[in-house]
Amino acid sequence: MPLASPLSATALTRRALGRFMGGAAAFCVTSGRVRAQGNTAIRFSLDGRFEGPSAPFLIAQEKGYFGAEGLDVTVEADTGPRSIIQRIAEGQQDAGFGDVNTLIRFRDEKHGADLKAVMIVHDRPNFALVGRKSRGITDEPTSLEGKKLGAPAGDASFAQWPIFRAINKIDDSKIRFETIGLPVREPMLASGELDAAFGPGASSYVSLKARGVPVEDIVLMWMADHGLALYGNAVIMSPKLIAERPDAVRGFVRAVLRGVRDAVANPALGAQLVARRNEAAQPEIVRERLTMTIEQNMLTPFVKAHGFGGIDRERWAQALDQIGLAGPLRDKARAGDAFTDAFLPPASERMF
Repeated sequence: MPLASPLSATALTRRALGRFMGGAAAFCVTSGRVRAQGNTAIRFSLDGRFEGPSAPFLIAQEKGYFGAEGLDVTVEADTGPRSIIQRIAEGQQDAGFGDVNTLIRFRDEKHGADLKAVMIVHDRPNFALVGRKSRGITDEPTSLEGKKLGAPAGDASFAQWPIFRAINKIDDSKIRFETIGLPVREPMLASGELDAAFGPGASSYVSLKARGVPVEDIVLMWMADHGLALYGNAVIMSPKLIAERPDAVRGFVRAVLRGVRDAVANPALGAQLVARRNEAAQPEIVRERLTMTIEQNMLTPFVKAHGFGGIDRERWAQALDQIGLAGPLRDKARAGDAFTDAFLPPASERMF
C-alpha cells in the first residue's frame, strides 16, 4: 500500500472541492498528495525488502511525482530477482526493480515473455564478496582459494560466481562453500565462522561495520573491479504496459528520475521513508547504505558523462558474452533485446 502521511490543508481543500463538483473533478488523497481518479494504476515490486536502494521509488511516491505523471503507483516488497520477473511475466505485477541479468536469462528460457528493462538504475552492479583481512582475504580474487565462503541461496552475487570464477581463473575446487541464510551472513562473518561471503556490496559492508568489525579488517571485493561487465538492477516493465500505455511508462521513468535526484540530494529523507516501511531498518544504517549505493553503483563515471538510465552498447555486448560463460544462451539476440531506451528522457535531462 502507498505510504501514509499527514495531509496538507491544500490537499484537503482540493478533495472537498472535488466532492462538491459531483464527480466531474473527483479526487482521492494518498501518500501526501492529491491524485485524480482515472490515473493509470501500476503495481510495482522491489526484488527484496525495503532497503536503501528502494528510496528513489518511495520518494517519487511520497512527493507526488508519480501522481504528477497521471500514475497511481503502489510499491511492494518481494522475495528476489527471479520472483519479481516471474510475477511481472504472469501479470501479477506491472513493473519491478530487478536484476537485468536475471531478466536476460529469463527471456532466453521463456520465449513468450517480452519483458524489458526501460531504465538502468545500477550502472555498476552491487555484486560483491565481503571478507576479512584477518582471515586471509585480500583485494585479489585468488585469495579466495583455500577459504570458506558463505553462499546464500538465491543471492544475486553468488549467481555471478561462474562468470567471476572464469574471468579471474579461480580454482574453486580449493574453496569450501557453505550454504547460509541471508540473516546470518554478516553475523557469521563478524564471528569469524566465514572468511568471506557473497552479497550486495554496500549493504554487507555497512552491516559488517555496524557489527563492530574494524573498517581496516573489511575487504569489499566488487566484482565489477575484477572484470565483470554486467549491469545491475533496472526498472523492468511488462509487455502489456509497454504496448498499451507507453506514455505511462515514460511518465514512470521521469518520476523515478526525480526520485533519484532527491535521493542524491537528501539521502536522509530516503532513509526515513525506508524506515517507515521496514520496522527492522535503522535510519542511519539505511542512509549510509543508500549513500554508498549512489556513489558506487548509480552515479558512475559513465552516468556522469552520458546521463542516467542508459547503456553502452559495446559493454552490453560484452556482458551478454559473459552471461554465456555461466551457460550458453539459446537465442542470444532475443535474450539480449532485454533493454530499450525508447522511454528515457533526452540525455540532457538525465545528467547529474
